[in-house]
Amino acid sequence: MYRSIYVPVDNSSHALAAADLAIAIAQQAGAEITGSHVYAAKLHDLRFRQMEGGLPERYLREDKLLEQRDIHDDLITRGLQLIADSYLDVFARKCVEAGLTGHCVSLEGRNWQQLVADVARGPYDLVVMGALGLGSVESSEVGSVSERVARRIDRDLLVVRRGLEEGDGGIAVALDGSPRSFGGLRTALALGRAFGRPVEAVSVFDPLFHYVAFSRIAGVLSPEAASVFRFKEQEKLHEEVIDTGLERIYRGHLDVAARIAQAEGVEISTALLAGKAFEQVLTHAHKTRPWLLVVGRTGVHSDGGLDLGSITENVLRRAPCNVLLSAQPFEPPIEHVAEATMAWTAEAEGRMQRVPDFARGMARRAVLEHAARLGHTVVTSDVIDACLMRLRPHGKAGPGDVSPSGREPAAGAPEAAGADGAPPSWQAPALARLNRIGNPAVREHARLRIEKAARRAGQAAVTEAMVEGAVSAAAAMLGGAAPVAP
Repeated sequence: MYRSIYVPVDNSSHALAAADLAIAIAQQAGAEITGSHVYAAKLHDLRFRQMEGGLPERYLREDKLLEQRDIHDDLITRGLQLIADSYLDVFARKCVEAGLTGHCVSLEGRNWQQLVADVARGPYDLVVMGALGLGSVESSEVGSVSERVARRIDRDLLVVRRGLEEGDGGIAVALDGSPRSFGGLRTALALGRAFGRPVEAVSVFDPLFHYVAFSRIAGVLSPEAASVFRFKEQEKLHEEVIDTGLERIYRGHLDVAARIAQAEGVEISTALLAGKAFEQVLTHAHKTRPWLLVVGRTGVHSDGGLDLGSITENVLRRAPCNVLLSAQPFEPPIEHVAEATMAWTAEAEGRMQRVPDFARGMARRAVLEHAARLGHTVVTSDVIDACLMRLRPHGKAGPGDVSPSGREPAAGAPEAAGADGAPPSWQAPALARLNRIGNPAVREHARLRIEKAARRAGQAAVTEAMVEGAVSAAAAMLGGAAPVAP
């Protein structure tokens, strides 16, 4: 799960629960753990000076004022440090009782700024914080420090509202197909195993948005504009295709999640919901009462400059349970995605069946990767043609190229293949031809196939003709033109 955990403490009830949970995770993961407290000596000193004018008149004599300043300076310089040490002593004792060596850090400055800077300096891959601090009131949703830290760090963040023993709920994961949501799924599976809690994957699609959008558009289009826009046809397209397609996409995310979990030996439950995403996730959380809700820091439609996605913002503030914001991305294996979300037309399947057995796996994977990269859910002949174009030679190998096995390419007489089944050597022209295959996965698969064929044939070295023949055979069987070496 995690290697290094960071826990800010302030002796609030939520912070104490966060420390206990962080220690429990560190025990299960074998992780290092660090507790920190930030005190604001300079801020208190400034505030005292600003309030001197409001002191009773007997304190405004110069001798009394200087005396009060000395007393307050001593309180600030030593008192706040003593408080910080006391908070951290409690944390250190908890670590010792759990059999852990806890590290402690005392920082001076504005709390959220110092926490963000300290996290950025360290090796921490999980930050655990209480949802609320000492200044919370009944109507508080999430503390300002927790939210500011959430927006500025790039690590997983666990915001704690319930202790480890509070509630017997499971772990819910909100999936939207983004790498961070799938990263959150893997973390949820690990936490579920560690703490014996079931995992549920939840996905939400919104079929209502298009109806709202179209009704608004209808109110402003003139008859002429509506005829150009072909409004009725567009509306029917959404009703018959797009809304159904959205459901299929998000059901596919759940199917992929189930396959990932199964590969790790875990059975999960799934729930497909319709409506506004954050509202449905929160409603589901109130209904099922999970112990932990996992969401990606950003979603599938985010750009590089976004700190938190809109769904994540709402969940962070309003979820009735612990919330884990996942920053670790994970790309599901293409096989899982293809099985769950992709279909092949009869024509495309027919072309694949013409590929020899030895090359079919390589060719199918290349086509699936190409289709997934472009967002296709149906593989057609034109997708195969576009994939073939990517495999055609586009340049010569550079001077620093080495053999696929990491050795320098053979420059002289080929070496005999070892009796222990070691791969044959590669002649320089053969290596250069292999390196012109643009897709890395296809290139690696081709290397393995060619070396296997060379060993079976008793060839001591791989020649350019062998590489050309393998690539050309695969392309021809797929119905495309054989690549022509420059």
